[in-house]
Amino acid sequence: MSKKAHVLIVEDEKKIASLLADYLTVAEYDTSCIHDGLEVETWLSEHHTDIILLDLMLPGKNGIELCKSIRQTSEVPIIMVTAKVEEIDRLLGLEIGADDYICKPFSPKEVVARVKTILRRVSIADTSDNIRLPFDIDAHRMVMTIDKQTITLTSVEFQMLTLLSSDLGRIFSREQLMNACYNDHRIVSDRTIDSHIKKLRKKIALIGNEHWIQSVYGVGYKLVV
Repeated sequence: MSKKAHVLIVEDEKKIASLLADYLTVAEYDTSCIHDGLEVETWLSEHHTDIILLDLMLPGKNGIELCKSIRQTSEVPIIMVTAKVEEIDRLLGLEIGADDYICKPFSPKEVVARVKTILRRVSIADTSDNIRLPFDIDAHRMVMTIDKQTITLTSVEFQMLTLLSSDLGRIFSREQLMNACYNDHRIVSDRTIDSHIKKLRKKIALIGNEHWIQSVYGVGYKLVV
């Protein structure tokens, strides 16, 4: 059995931290919660985590200071959580080294989806020494880069490509692709998924090989590079 990924939740509002922990536990992640910014770095020096949900406003030491400090010694993925809309430009500008941000109030399901997406991307990077992907995926700009040429992806196309890239050669069903792309559980037909795949292939064909995404009749799709 593979080891569960761990999520560190740094949030001073204990009810919110507990709610996030419950949803992440259901999604089969291990979690820990810290409610004071001054405790974070000591905890990290003694424990391992795979990703951090870091609230912007914390007692003791705020999220921006913590993120900058953590980045001096670690590349662990960090998702900033903020209720301060005026800070978004700063977060998006990557001035503090965060990997993503999410605004309060948020849907816990959306947070879980963001965590899954980033951990998939990290997994791809970790395995790239063994299986080198012929392209890069930039989650911040939602672009795919091949030989210094870029194509812009829609949110759905990005989610599909990220999932397919997470396990090369694995066949993903249309339902799995649907769940990765539509976190609001809307009703989407197989034909819609096929249409998105067709559009993604056309974009890839502009600078790469559209046959990287192969269909498996009656099952779904896989990425072969």
